[in-house]
Amino acid sequence: MLSPKRVKWRRQHRGHYGGFATRGNYLAFGDYGLVCLEAGRLTSRQLEAGRIAISRSVKRGGKLWLRVFPDRPITKKPAETRMGSGKGSPEYWIAKMQPGRIIFEMNGVSKEQAEEAFRLAAHKLPFKTKLIARE
Repeated sequence: MLSPKRVKWRRQHRGHYGGFATRGNYLAFGDYGLVCLEAGRLTSRQLEAGRIAISRSVKRGGKLWLRVFPDRPITKKPAETRMGSGKGSPEYWIAKMQPGRIIFEMNGVSKEQAEEAFRLAAHKLPFKTKLIARE
């Protein structure tokens, strides 16, 4: 699973998920990309599951780029704990997703291969996505 090596603050506020992506919303590396259509959270496990689905689908052909990184900690308190006594400890890491953000990019494969690989990866993700291609 992806996670930061070190962070300035161990626990963060949740923040808001409104608006559209202003960065990471164009193809920078590959010819095909999988773009997010809804706001939400993408956990490091979901990102890894999508990456594995893509790499298995193209059978080590082409090159894959991950355009998001899970850098926000999500905390959780133990079950059956009374209210109060501070915030819980970090459990897993997420990337905040906004509509328009590109998650994966791929190069060196045909359009049909990219469509199939991104379709399999989209099943692992918690929001709607679509394929985009370089003009």
